[in-house]
Amino acid sequence: MGQEAIEVSTGQVKAAVEKGILRSTAIGSCIVVAAYNFKNKIGAMAHIMLPGSAPEDTAEKTKYAADAIDELINIMPEAGLEKGDTQVCLVGAANVLEREDDTICEANIESVTNILKEKDIPVRASVIGGTERKSVFLNVQNGCVSCANGDDKEKILWQAGQEQFN
Repeated sequence: MGQEAIEVSTGQVKAAVEKGILRSTAIGSCIVVAAYNFKNKIGAMAHIMLPGSAPEDTAEKTKYAADAIDELINIMPEAGLEKGDTQVCLVGAANVLEREDDTICEANIESVTNILKEKDIPVRASVIGGTERKSVFLNVQNGCVSCANGDDKEKILWQAGQEQFN
């Protein structure tokens, strides 16, 4: 029996418990944080578009790194998780338009990695940068994070409870 696919679009943060596949596709300069807690089988995903924190008057705050990661941290306990034991993988931040003056990709990488470091959340694996769009999938049932570059086949990036694959 197949698992429900849960699409996580730009600016969204979603979680699933015990089953389901969180997925985010056509990731360009955005960066996706796929978070997992193996003990409780809780997964969450944040599709981040911009670095830093949202301005006060912004309606869609989770398009910004700090707000999206805060929501990610908040949504997982709502699904039954106690703090701690959460690990993440990062996918995205590609300069798909291949602009020499593009700074958003590097700014997204720096913002997200610094926030995760400040919050003491370990990054277990990542596929960031480059020039190809990416897709990422988190199987909540088994804790497997896989990704694809461009039109390539999906490959395992990280498996909860095992060493880093990339």
